[in-house]
Amino acid sequence: MKTTLFAVLFFLGATAQEIQSFSLFEAQDYAINNIEKLKNAQLDLESAEKKVIETRAIGLPQISASASFQNFLNLPVQVVDASFINPNAQPGETVQFRAGTDYSANGTLEISQLLFDGSYLVGLQVSKFYTEFVGTSIERTKQDILANVTQAYQMALVSKSNLVFVDSLLQSTRSLVEKQRNYFELGLMTKEDMDQLEFSLLNAETAKINSENQLKSALSYLKLTMGFPQDKDLALSEELEMVLAKSTLDANGNKEDNLNLQLLKKQLTLSEYSLQNTKFANLPSVGAFFQQQYNTFRNEEFNLFANEKWFSQTFWGLQVNVPIFSSGQRWAVTQQAKIEVMKNQNNITEFQRTLSFQEIQAKNNLETAKQNLNLQKRNVALAQSIYENEVTKKEIGKGNSISVTQKYTQVISSQTQYVASMIEVFNSKLELDKLYNKIGNKN
Repeated sequence: MKTTLFAVLFFLGATAQEIQSFSLFEAQDYAINNIEKLKNAQLDLESAEKKVIETRAIGLPQISASASFQNFLNLPVQVVDASFINPNAQPGETVQFRAGTDYSANGTLEISQLLFDGSYLVGLQVSKFYTEFVGTSIERTKQDILANVTQAYQMALVSKSNLVFVDSLLQSTRSLVEKQRNYFELGLMTKEDMDQLEFSLLNAETAKINSENQLKSALSYLKLTMGFPQDKDLALSEELEMVLAKSTLDANGNKEDNLNLQLLKKQLTLSEYSLQNTKFANLPSVGAFFQQQYNTFRNEEFNLFANEKWFSQTFWGLQVNVPIFSSGQRWAVTQQAKIEVMKNQNNITEFQRTLSFQEIQAKNNLETAKQNLNLQKRNVALAQSIYENEVTKKEIGKGNSISVTQKYTQVISSQTQYVASMIEVFNSKLELDKLYNKIGNKN
C-alpha cells in the first residue's frame, strides 16, 4: 500500500514538474535565449567583429614565402654575335649554344608593409562602425521577437479569462436546465420551453468548446514565438487584470529611441564613410617591401641540398601609386556618394515626420481603446446581471425560456466586444512601446 501511494505521489509530482509556468517577462527572456532568428543575428555580430580583425590586418606586416623547382627537359638556347666569342668572326655571324643546368630551385621570403592608404584608414573606421550597425539591427530583431511574445502572451491570457467566463455561464445554464427538466417531467412546463432551454445549453457548450480551442491555439502560438517545444505543457503565471492594468498606464517615451530611426542614422554614417572613401581614392598610396631570395643550379636531380652553393639575393624598396587622371570616373563616383548621403538625410527627415504622426495616432488609439474597454466592461457586468435575473425569474416560474436564451446571447455578445476591446488596448500599447523601444521592460 505504501509503495502504491509513493508511486502515485511520484507520478503526480513528475507530471507537475513537466508543466512550466511563465510570467510575461520570463516568456520574453526564454524567447531571447531560444529563438534561432536572434541567434543568427548574434552570429552576424560575431562575424562583423571578425571583419574588424580582418580589415586591421591589411595594414599590418604581411609575410609570405614561396619555393619553386624547375627541370629543363630542353635547356634554353642562347644566340649571341659571333664576335663576342671570336673577334675575327664575320659581321652578322651568330653563335648558338645552350646555357644553364638541367635543374634549378628557388626560395623566396617577402615582407610587405602598407605605409599609407586613405581607403584603408576609412575601411578600418567602417568595419568598427559596422559592428554598431549590426548591434542595432540585432536590437530591432530582439524587439520584434519581444513584441510577438508579448502579443501572444496577452492573447493567451485573454483566451484563458474568456474560457473561465464562458464556463461560468455554462454552469449556470446547465443548473437551470436541470432544475427546469424536473418541472417538465412533472408536466409543469411545455416542451417548447424545455427545448428552448436545451438549445441555450447546447449553445453554451459550443461556446465553451470554441473557447477551449481558442486557448489551445493561443498557447500553441505563444510556444512558437518563444521557441518553446510544442509537445510540452506551458502555463501562464500572470493574471489578466495585472497585465491589462499595465497596458492602460500612460505611455511616455522619446521618439529618438526608435530603432528604425537609429538604423537610418547609422545608414547615413555609413554613406558618409563611403563619400570619404571616394575622396581618399584620389590620394597616393605607399607601401614598403623586403625580399630575401636564394637560387641554386644543379645538373643532378637529387642533390639540390648537397654541399654546393646557393646564391642569395636581398633587396628592399618602396612602392608608390599615384592616381593622376581617370577621365572623370573618380569625380562621378564621388558625386554619386554625395547624392547617397543627401538621400539618407532626406530619409531621416521623412521618417521623423512619420514617427511624429505615428506617436499621435498610437496615443489616440490607446486612449480610445481604454475608454471603450471601460464601457464594455460595464456592459458585460450589466448583461450578466440581466441574464442572472432572468434565470432567477425562470427558476421561480416568472420568466420564459425564450427570454433566457435572448439574455444569454446578449451576454455572449457583450463578452465578445469586451474581449475585442482588451485586445485593442494591448495592441495599441504594444505599438506605442515599440515606437519608443520600451518593449521588454520588466517594470
